[in-house]
Amino acid sequence: MRAGKLQARIQIERLQELVNDNGLVRKVWLPILTTRAETKEAGTTEFLLREIEGDKARAVFLIRWPAQPIGTSDRITHAGKVWNITSLSEIGRRRGLEIRAEAVA
Repeated sequence: MRAGKLQARIQIERLQELVNDNGLVRKVWLPILTTRAETKEAGTTEFLLREIEGDKARAVFLIRWPAQPIGTSDRITHAGKVWNITSLSEIGRRRGLEIRAEAVA
């Protein structure tokens, strides 16, 4: 993974529960990681799924291996858009992470 291709700045957020002084619990998205990523166009499979499932924007983000674990319950914010993580794939042996995501409507 070449550093020159990691041109997009993304933030990975996790849904967490916060308790205020009155004991009320509220759920908020808190950032767990800010990193650089390479964005790729969706492949053939995503293109075909788009025709079947409707017009959902999909993207693939490639990042270096994160120090903190990331899961499909997390989300990405990039360029003012929110993306739900749909799948994760390891690149090499902990060299990087391929994140497939779907834009939130």
